[in-house]
Amino acid sequence: MQFRQVLGVVAAAILLWALAVGSARAEPEGEEAQPQSLLVEAGAKDFRRYCTSCHGWGGRGDGPVAAALNTKPADLTRIAVRRGGTFPAAEIAAYIDGRTYVAAHGAREMPVWGRRFSARISEDTTDEEVVRGRLLVLVEYLRTLQESAESKP
Repeated sequence: MQFRQVLGVVAAAILLWALAVGSARAEPEGEEAQPQSLLVEAGAKDFRRYCTSCHGWGGRGDGPVAAALNTKPADLTRIAVRRGGTFPAAEIAAYIDGRTYVAAHGAREMPVWGRRFSARISEDTTDEEVVRGRLLVLVEYLRTLQESAESKP
């Protein structure tokens, strides 16, 4: 992908993030909240690029390097099931970001994506806008992977 295309995708993600933040206050989380298709598309691309090696194509924690890790990657299709049917978008975004480390939560094998996503794209964007846009699209994609409690793991 050329630099102009990357810049366009990131700028669109930032714009969509800003729109989503403005409307997110009115939308409930959980099954009632519907992911936005452009965010999901961008999130799917980032998921394939950054997450599938550990979490696998379907997000079940069965990626090609999963067996080599000390801690098995999480099954990302059951996040909402593990949280009583609610998808905790902010919690998931904070975990993917990883820049706020809580020692009591134990060792962290997952990369700190907030640092990796913080590359400045242009003078008109801040590092934090880029990070938030990237996190938003990943979280919206993960929302689409959720299975119901009746689904087999």
